[in-house]
Amino acid sequence: MKAIIQTGPSSVETQEREVPTPDADELLIKVHTAGLCGSDAHAFKYDGGYEWIPIPRVMGHEYSGTVAEVGDDVETFEVGDKVVEEPIHDCGHCFQCRNGQPNVCQNFSITGMHKDGAYAEYVTVEPRHVHAVPDGVPLDHAAITEPTSIATRAVLDQSVTTPGDNVLVEGPGPIGVLVAAVADSLGANVVVSGLDQDAEYRLPLLDDLGIDTVNVQAEDGLDGRVDSQTDGIGFDVVFDATGHHSGVVSGVDVVRKGGQVVVVGIPNSASDLSLTSAVRGEVDINTSYGSTWSNFEQALRLMERGEIAVDKILDTGYSVDEPAAAFEAFLNSETCKPVFQFDE
Repeated sequence: MKAIIQTGPSSVETQEREVPTPDADELLIKVHTAGLCGSDAHAFKYDGGYEWIPIPRVMGHEYSGTVAEVGDDVETFEVGDKVVEEPIHDCGHCFQCRNGQPNVCQNFSITGMHKDGAYAEYVTVEPRHVHAVPDGVPLDHAAITEPTSIATRAVLDQSVTTPGDNVLVEGPGPIGVLVAAVADSLGANVVVSGLDQDAEYRLPLLDDLGIDTVNVQAEDGLDGRVDSQTDGIGFDVVFDATGHHSGVVSGVDVVRKGGQVVVVGIPNSASDLSLTSAVRGEVDINTSYGSTWSNFEQALRLMERGEIAVDKILDTGYSVDEPAAAFEAFLNSETCKPVFQFDE
């Protein structure tokens, strides 16, 4: 089978690998579509905090596919079922898991990082990590269930967003776009901020989704939007999806007193955030990491209802045989959600 292998820092290539054989308690999944996200890009570059990832390995953790083979001890799925995997595997027995917080499990492992992943024609997985895909969700759409579940957790669980709220999403990467789409589905007044590098592809993508945008470099910051969209009061909720240490700082600057900042992107270095104004304004600063079983189900239902314009978000213009091109385009902000299609 074809598989996309990371062979070194900033180095990937497509190789031939043996089709894995499922254990008695596993499924063999024929991969249909697999997406590239920010964490894949960090792992590709071997950024700080990702040096523990083994090389070489098959990359990829967000994907959709069909069950090709069922282990002898599996009773919950059948050959031909459409499925997606929860790629962050919790241990089930640490304090966090027993406390209903499996997304921050102490002993987690991630498909495509701790072990071979889903940038391949076939992958094996235990059924407890698998969700059935509704009939109304095409397999290529289902491939972005995992990042959509991160967005549903951030908006529906970790934020106080309600219809009519003025919401700022900082960062028009894949998570920022999906957070904006979920908040928009609630009826919030959403604006997404980006930089000059986002003006060619990512901000126009959001405009096409009917979501307001602002290039903070072209408009000299966010002050104008605070005035025009919130009458100078400040945003009710700010989601920092930049993955940059400045995101939470600017979020605190433009949120209203009594508002909320939710940090979704993982900052690339320490922030120089001063909490003085946040404390005096009683600003709630929260975080959101990963997702849970229910967030996956929420994501699938939103896609089933057509609340997420997946066709516009997916970029299918990259080949399994030339994977480096997708990583380079992603890192240059020339695309937002590139996907590899293994079974077209």
